Amino acid sequence: MLTLRVAASEASATWGAAVTDLQQRGLAAPLLLIVDGNAGLKHALRQWDGVRVQRCPTHKLENLRTHCPKHAQAEMTRDYHRLLYAADGLAARAAYDAFVKKWTTLCPAVAKSLEEAGLELLTFYDFPKAMWKSLRTTNTVENLNREFRRRTKTQASFGTEDAALIVLYGLVAFGHIQLRKIDGHQQLPSFLAKEWQKVA
Repeated sequence: MLTLRVAASEASATWGAAVTDLQQRGLAAPLLLIVDGNAGLKHALRQWDGVRVQRCPTHKLENLRTHCPKHAQAEMTRDYHRLLYAADGLAARAAYDAFVKKWTTLCPAVAKSLEEAGLELLTFYDFPKAMWKSLRTTNTVENLNREFRRRTKTQASFGTEDAALIVLYGLVAFGHIQLRKIDGHQQLPSFLAKEWQKVA
């Protein structure tokens, strides 16, 4: 966990302050950012120029369903899963193009919603296959937030924001809430070595 803060909203200024804080504390630009479609966060991420972004396909599927007629949602979901569970990045890109072509005709709002996220839905394919499951979605952070909400519901109130943060931090620091490791993290050093060779 790099930072933990209470925020009134997810506006650009809030996210921008979080990113600035991480930069001032010496965090180099991350290799990959896994995010939902929040506009404030998207704007703040411009502070890290050139960082690869993976858009959460779970959040995007929720958006697609709001644009899709109920009778077509099962078919649309099947088509969408083809681009998320493809054999490799090339097959995923072909499935993405097929989805856009098909749904532009059947339901243009669905195709437009998918194109809003674009190929950032497929960034995880650039990484080792063993890591795909972990890198595909924001589930790790969502699970952490869900655990925080579950634990704080039992509290009548907190005297200050700092008191709430201390409780939440303590849950992680003392192992009451476990952060999940990224699947395939053992392959990361060799992957990074290849990435550095490309830059050199």
